[in-house]
Amino acid sequence: MTKSAFVFRVLCSLNIFFIIIAVFPFYIPPVNVSAATGPAPVITDSSPPPSFSPDRPEQNSAVYLLPAMATDGADTDKPVYDPYTVTERKEKKLPAALPDVKPYYGVKTVYLTFDDGPDRYNTPLVLDILKKNGIKATFFVVGTQVEKSAPLLKRIYNEGHAIGNHSYNHIYRQLYRSPAAYMEQLRHNDQIIKRILGVRPRIARAPGGTVGSFTKQYWTLLKEEGYTDISWNVSSGDASRAKAADLVQNVIYQMQNKYLWSHAIVLMHDGPGHGETVKALPSIIKYFKDNGFEFKVVNLKTPPAW
Repeated sequence: MTKSAFVFRVLCSLNIFFIIIAVFPFYIPPVNVSAATGPAPVITDSSPPPSFSPDRPEQNSAVYLLPAMATDGADTDKPVYDPYTVTERKEKKLPAALPDVKPYYGVKTVYLTFDDGPDRYNTPLVLDILKKNGIKATFFVVGTQVEKSAPLLKRIYNEGHAIGNHSYNHIYRQLYRSPAAYMEQLRHNDQIIKRILGVRPRIARAPGGTVGSFTKQYWTLLKEEGYTDISWNVSSGDASRAKAADLVQNVIYQMQNKYLWSHAIVLMHDGPGHGETVKALPSIIKYFKDNGFEFKVVNLKTPPAW
């Protein structure tokens, strides 16, 4: 090998060496993130966004809080809540029974009620429609849904709507196994709601209604623990697969019964799968507005449906 050839090979080797030194510090081999850290966490709306800071219950002038003795003062048009759970009232030796309140029968009064939520898709749309129309409604919420959508529960509360207890899981075979099982689901849901809001409702609605599910003992326990069950007398029919136009007509047809005008309690759903209810809601509201009805939230003054 000649001297010049040797020098050339050395220079080539040095060039390759310096190229490797220059490039490799910037090379990062690909990493399997899921293998290194586990599956990416699933973030649901059960955790409120950082910017969401709900009012403390005692600062919300749109609601009424029952006093510790809960013997009077509930003659209000506002949603009614209790700062104490059933268990806390028992521990503090506070009365659980509700005060006697004279039912309110108006000339033309309607209560819009929504069951089975809150739902991350339908409930915000329902709330937007209600806000646009300047009216309040009542939401009978299910505990398993509340656990997934705490910010929505806060929004319902902060916007002055009423919240009612619609059981923890809405599973009939568990819920109606016995009166004790039913009451346990109400108490469980209360605890979830109070953990989020600082208060809990005293109104409830039995999933599927009380007919065929309640015995005398159910009613006795409800009274002893201070709940009032609110049924309905107008059904939108949205538990079926009916389209929005049919839901509107269902409500209008039933309102031909003038007995209902003084306290029309309309059943709708804002839970999963009820997009047709959202579509029908503006027309339902328009019907009642055009016919001179006042809109109220369900509270202790709401009359029995029948």
